[in-house]
Amino acid sequence: MQLYCGTTTQFVDDTLQNRITGRLEEAFFTHFRYRPSHSEVNSWRNSLRAMCNVVQYARLDDNGLVLEYQLPLTSKRLDFMITGRDARGAANAVIVELKQWSEAQASNVDGCVATFVAGAVRDELHPSVQVGQYHQYLEDFNPVFSSGDVTLSACSYLHNWSFDARSEFFSSRHSSAIARYPLFAGDQTTGLATFMTSRVDRGGGSEVLQTVLQSKYKASKKLMEHVAGVIAGRPEYVLLDEQLVVFETVLGLARSELDGPRRTALIVKGGPGTGKSVIALNLMSRLLRDGFNAHYATGSRAFTETLRAIIGRRGAPQFMYFNSYGEAEPDAIDVLICDEAHRLRKLSGDRFRPSRTGKPQVEEILNAAKLAVFLIDDRQVVRPNEVGSSAYIREHAERLGCEVREHTLEAQFRCAGSDGFVNWIANTLAVERTANAIWEGDERFDFRIFPSPESLEQAIRARAAQGHSARLAAGFCWPWSKPNPDGTLLDDVVLGDWRRPWNARPEAKRLAAGIPKAQLWAHEPGGLDQVGCVYTAQGFEFDYIGVVFGRDLRYDMDAQAWIGDRKASFDRPVKQGGEAFIDLVKNTYRVLLSRGLRGCYVHFVDRDTERFFRTRIDGRVAEPRLDELLAAPTAVEPEHVEPFRRVPPGDVRPFETCVPLYDLAVAAGRFSDAQAIDEVGLGDEDRRAGDFTWVELPEAFRPQRGLFVARVVGDSMNRRIPNGAWCLFRRASAGSRNDRVVVAQHRDIADPETGGRFTVKVYESKKERLPDGSWRHTSIVLRPDTTAAGYEPIVLAPEAAADLRIVAELVAVLG
Repeated sequence: MQLYCGTTTQFVDDTLQNRITGRLEEAFFTHFRYRPSHSEVNSWRNSLRAMCNVVQYARLDDNGLVLEYQLPLTSKRLDFMITGRDARGAANAVIVELKQWSEAQASNVDGCVATFVAGAVRDELHPSVQVGQYHQYLEDFNPVFSSGDVTLSACSYLHNWSFDARSEFFSSRHSSAIARYPLFAGDQTTGLATFMTSRVDRGGGSEVLQTVLQSKYKASKKLMEHVAGVIAGRPEYVLLDEQLVVFETVLGLARSELDGPRRTALIVKGGPGTGKSVIALNLMSRLLRDGFNAHYATGSRAFTETLRAIIGRRGAPQFMYFNSYGEAEPDAIDVLICDEAHRLRKLSGDRFRPSRTGKPQVEEILNAAKLAVFLIDDRQVVRPNEVGSSAYIREHAERLGCEVREHTLEAQFRCAGSDGFVNWIANTLAVERTANAIWEGDERFDFRIFPSPESLEQAIRARAAQGHSARLAAGFCWPWSKPNPDGTLLDDVVLGDWRRPWNARPEAKRLAAGIPKAQLWAHEPGGLDQVGCVYTAQGFEFDYIGVVFGRDLRYDMDAQAWIGDRKASFDRPVKQGGEAFIDLVKNTYRVLLSRGLRGCYVHFVDRDTERFFRTRIDGRVAEPRLDELLAAPTAVEPEHVEPFRRVPPGDVRPFETCVPLYDLAVAAGRFSDAQAIDEVGLGDEDRRAGDFTWVELPEAFRPQRGLFVARVVGDSMNRRIPNGAWCLFRRASAGSRNDRVVVAQHRDIADPETGGRFTVKVYESKKERLPDGSWRHTSIVLRPDTTAAGYEPIVLAPEAAADLRIVAELVAVLG
């Protein structure tokens, strides 16, 4: 979808005649069925006049042009794209991101600047980072760009800003993005014109534009391999027992049913901790690796954004929301995995943006995918506008003629595998009758009741200090304020002298240092300093969860019944849920109390509710003292268990039962000191078996020639490889390595601290064709992929690139 499409000549004429904004407004209303905001109309008017001047100055009068082009399956629209051919006759397209900004300040957020937008100073993506994401997205999802039929370039134009090299826009921390996606100021019209004319000045742009617009959405092979590699490299996503049955069922359906005449819907039911999300992530990795266009969707902003943060910016578009598929073409996606499907809503629109299709959200999903997988817990609905249930999905799937299959997960992998605790919570809250009416304790799971919020927080912080993941959460019984002007949070959750802030509101734009955005509260370390609610905790798990059980759900000891108290709730949608209020609040506390892997600690605000819970605990269950917990060591000693078995020399059968272990000390920093590569002898290990240590791989991997194990140290790849992790590598072979994680060696480049020669990074290269038909590198970039600050890409010019040796490629992180 685009709001304006034509030639540069038409664009110049419409702009000079003051028709351009009117045409955009009408196209916007026709498509979205509501009017654009005044601020958006003003930005069109100002920015497009500036671009009209550039187009005229560059004398680009035979080019294709598109404005407000919506990226497939997203709500994002790029501002301006021009098409044409260069001096060699090659087809090109240039994206220009237009900004009215006139100044910027430093931001605490990676990849952002702070600038005045919508009446306040807010953290916004640096223009080069933003347009770079659009560039990457189109290369990943539009086949004309991923195939190279049309070469795509991108830049940004800040037409209200005058160039100043000292500006935050040109800070060194943005240099990598600017090098790839240049930024031009308002007084650099000549530079922008040159950037465009060098790519499209030979005209013929209308034909190129039609090629771009007619290309169908499809994830590129490189993107699918990239996302698959990130997920497969995380050791926490391991399948067991019935999880593996569901995994193999989906793979079987993908391989056998996608070309059939009917769509398929698979409903996978399971309670908290049965491994639904682990199945979903493993399926994403395997399906993408096998060449299927798979998407992962949820209805939770916090869960989706955390996954995007883990996967990284490039892989983020494969992780979507349930409301993303209203405009998808039928069967556009091979497999659509819907996690937390109980959070489906009736329609994809809201009170600000009505649904364009008018179809139920579940039907938009079923129409978009050949195979839709719904992972659901029918008792985790926590808002009145969430309609997802097994019966609801089954009804709509059958109405659309889909083949419906179902599977139920029973085994408990959360709460230390204690089915008894999860069932006891459900029984105690009267969510469902189970056989576990009394908590008899479980040495694997630590459940405690604390007399005060202070002692509860002490216990949770003690667990965090010991190296565990731990968070505080509460029922929605206190107001939720906007941040202070300085980005700090108000202490809304108040009990006596104890005061703590909620996690940040989702719409908060600029937060003080150390305060995570709402959607990253569960993932970033600063989340320990705020109290989470069900909307930021649902879908996540922690080693220890601390819950403040509020007065919105109380047990009446006289009536022997649960009471839902709307007056004690500040959750407006739930308060408006009518008779469903008490069930929604029960589900809320069931969700919160089941977030812990190793323990759940609770403080009850209402004493009768606490007394009732205590009557449901076996009197023989001993509750450990708080002072004993606080006296525990403040660091968890890591279990140095190697994720493989070292094979005795007499049992070694090279590459049949085992692979070599190299002490490369591969660094996820810059280039590390280690053995010289010549000492490794890749390729002849079996002839010198006695010179190497050999290890037996986990069952998921089959030994074969070229594989080896080595340890990676450092944080520059911590999105994919934890510091100190053992990894499985494959000896490098011929072919493209772009976007793959590689072990690289360079004899003339050394880490200033270690003087070493090895590094592990994401490989990126650019090539040019020479007159004799051969290729050569114009640059090679070894890029970190990390949440840690201070790591810059290693950029090698052509003369240095010739001495670079790619030793191996990452297969998987073993642990």
